[in-house]
Amino acid sequence: RSFARSVLRFLGFIFWGTAVAQMFGGVSVILMFKNYRYLFQEPYLSLPGWLALATALTLLPTGVLAVSISVKRSRNQQGTFMYLLLLLLCLEMSSAALARSYHVRTSSQLESAVSYLFHQHNWTCSQGPGNSAVDVIQRKLHCCGVHNYTDWLKASSLCHPTHVPESCCKEKHSLCRGDLGNVEQLSEEGCLKRLEDQLCFNMLYIFWSCTVLSILELLAAVSNGILMRCQPFHELCIL
Repeated sequence: RSFARSVLRFLGFIFWGTAVAQMFGGVSVILMFKNYRYLFQEPYLSLPGWLALATALTLLPTGVLAVSISVKRSRNQQGTFMYLLLLLLCLEMSSAALARSYHVRTSSQLESAVSYLFHQHNWTCSQGPGNSAVDVIQRKLHCCGVHNYTDWLKASSLCHPTHVPESCCKEKHSLCRGDLGNVEQLSEEGCLKRLEDQLCFNMLYIFWSCTVLSILELLAAVSNGILMRCQPFHELCIL
């Protein structure tokens, strides 16, 4: 029993720390799909992020109960703790499953969406540089073209074949105007690779953090169960 109390106390502090990690992952996923909503049209894709935020908020009182039970056992607290663990398991398994599923789905559609967006870009003909979704992506991710800057040479809407959008320029080159004669001033990596890396990191972060946290919660449930065995069944009527 003393070991179970020590485990619960330790996991209580761990739950507070993982609440911050879950909040970080949830906000990252939500902001990613919000910033690139012209690529990801389905509004439900950010659902794993919202579930991660709900998990983070639920982890805070769960951690408080874990520490409290380890110090002084309470029938009501132990019953409430088990209910919260069950709720957390449901939230995390749902978030992990959706993150994995959406990662596979969006990865397969990302190339066609990015290619279409870049193909429709006609910055030199009908709009000022820096105003389109393409310019926003290239500036945020420090990238150029779908795969690299040579993609702009194939763009049928490009009016000046010796230039690329100024958003391709590296920040340290303030005088860069997208001239292909100064390739060293342009971002080397394509935007597709950067978007894939960001999508992969955020979704896998949610998936693995939820998976690891679920294992810790099962350990907390077992520890709490060991302490509950010492009480008569009729005193656990809250369950």
